[in-house]
Amino acid sequence: MDLQRLVDTFEFLDNWEDRYRLLIDLGKGLPEFPEEAKTEDNRVEGCVSNVWLVSDVNAGTPPRLEFKADSDAFIVKGLVAILLKAYSGRTPEEILEVDIEGLFNQLGLAQQLTPNRRDGFVAMVKEMRSRAQALQAEPGATGSLH
Repeated sequence: MDLQRLVDTFEFLDNWEDRYRLLIDLGKGLPEFPEEAKTEDNRVEGCVSNVWLVSDVNAGTPPRLEFKADSDAFIVKGLVAILLKAYSGRTPEEILEVDIEGLFNQLGLAQQLTPNRRDGFVAMVKEMRSRAQALQAEPGATGSLH
């Protein structure tokens, strides 16, 4: 499901119980995250729940960042899924241009999430954007970024 379809689906659902279910379903659809990557080094700081994030650089022209992430909390896994849709497989420039706050508001998440979950979402965004900025600064980088 692309981002516009996700927004359309959220807008179609008229109550938050259905939207939370969709968020949880998105999280259940995340690709398998390797257990050995669930380390403190890969843990996103600023999240109350455990969130692990790894990234790899596809050495094409231009290089693109591929993200994998997971969480131990159902709602947060859904937020992770949204961020992966927004950022994974994109160039650093594309990542930095995504209006994630606008998307967050379009989905109505700003009003419905607890402050802790909102802070965790922001922490995940900062980490992903930081990796995009690091790749932008070192365009020849390959492998994983931390």
